[in-house]
Order: sequence, then structure tokens, then C-alpha cells
Amino acid sequence: MPPDLESVAAIIREIAEAEILPRFQKLGSQDIHEKSGPLDLVTIADTETEKALSKRLLAAYPGTLVLGEEAAAADPGILGILSGETPVWVLDPVDGTLNFAQGRPDFAVIVAYVEHGRTIAGWIHSPLTGTTIQATRGQGAWSAGERLQVAMEQSLSVMTGSAYGSGSDGVYLSETLEASGRIGRIDNRMCGAVEYIGLVRRQRHFLLSRNSLPWDHAAGILIAEEAGAHAAFLDGSPYDPKIIDGRILVAPGPAAWTALQAEIRPLIGV
Repeated sequence: MPPDLESVAAIIREIAEAEILPRFQKLGSQDIHEKSGPLDLVTIADTETEKALSKRLLAAYPGTLVLGEEAAAADPGILGILSGETPVWVLDPVDGTLNFAQGRPDFAVIVAYVEHGRTIAGWIHSPLTGTTIQATRGQGAWSAGERLQVAMEQSLSVMTGSAYGSGSDGVYLSETLEASGRIGRIDNRMCGAVEYIGLVRRQRHFLLSRNSLPWDHAAGILIAEEAGAHAAFLDGSPYDPKIIDGRILVAPGPAAWTALQAEIRPLIGV
């Protein structure tokens, strides 16, 4: 049986209120550390939220494992648990850490529940707005009792979305696509969770990622698909949370996805 959506959502909200909100715009220099560079940060809110979520979820659902972003940063080998038989909670305690550390509001908590390498349920919670979007495979995407639906497919010229990473020329894809004049608008929020919320609330149309780390995308892709989106790796292959280095493209439907793919693939040399 998949976990109960509302019970898990309540745990996420409670921990966000205890560990994240009291620290927003109140971090000291000792509370922020670099991981791989100045744009890759971890804060005390990340580490304490991951600890608290891990403890609560393992207690509520015995016989499961946890894969947290910060634990994986310390030990990349832990990613192998996604290929095992035991169900895994995949956690991004604060997605959009750079925004959070700089006092900007675009950040959220992401939780996915994965069985046999397949995402079964997912949650994204915005602590500042109180918005939670969630889904169980085959049962739709929901927020506060409202069934979610992505926007209708549109021509590229009116579509708004985000694009991360660089093209084969080294230029950011966001800049190249914006300059082409063929895409409505590129609006990178520096937080995939916030962008997934925008997708299923019909506020934006597409998302192109630079990689496919499971804590960033496993929950969001399930929620988006359950809301009617078409999501896949940029080469057209199905999303797999065990693959961490693929580019992901999410769009309102197959036609929009194919049109976007045709614009993007030449820019990365494929």
C-alpha cells in the first residue's frame, strides 16, 4: 500500500514550521556552508530538516529507507538503495537553498516515495505560502482537495517556463532560448520545486533541467504527470529516478514537448 498522502503532508508541514520557517532570513554566517562551490550551499535548515524528516518517516513507516540530498552529498554510494527491494523516501529538505540562504522566498520541501525504482507518491510543500501539492501514482495530483491540471498546450511563442544548463557553445540555454524569439518567456526561479508548483497550477508551461537528481525531480515529475503533463528525458526515454545525469523536459502535453525538444536538442549538439 502507498503511504497516506495527508499523513505524510502533515509531517512535512510540521517539520517545515519547526525547522525551516524560524530560520528564514535569520541565518548567520556560521549557518551556511559551501558544498561544491559558492552557488552550491547547505544551511542548518537543510541538515536539521533532513534529520527530522528521516526520523519521523522511518518511525511512521517501518521497513523503509531514506535517501536525503545531504546524506548523498556526504556518501554518493547511498544512491544505490534506489535499485534495491526496500521502499525509499527521497528527500530534498530545502530545494532552492541558494534562495533560502539569500533570504529570497522561492524554496520548498520535496519528498518522494520510491518502490523498485519507481516513484509511487510525491509531495512538494512551500513553507511560506503553505501550499502543498501531492500525488499518488494513478490517482491524480491534488492540493487542498482540488484536483490539479497543467495548462493547455500552447504554441511556443506564448509558453513560459524555465531552462537550466548550457548549450554546446557554453552559453546558458535560458539566454539562447530567450534570444531566439520563438519562446514566450524564460523565467528561471532557481528552485525546481517552485517551478513544479507553477506547472500544476497553470502558471507556467515547461521545465528543462540540467540534471536528474532524484531529490529534485522524482516527486515533481510524478505530480506533473498525474496533472496531465508529458515528462521524459530530453532524448525521449522515460524518466527513471535511478538516473542522475540526464536532462529532463516537462511540458503540458506530447505536442508541446516535441516542439520544445526540437528547439533544444540542436543547442546541446544532439
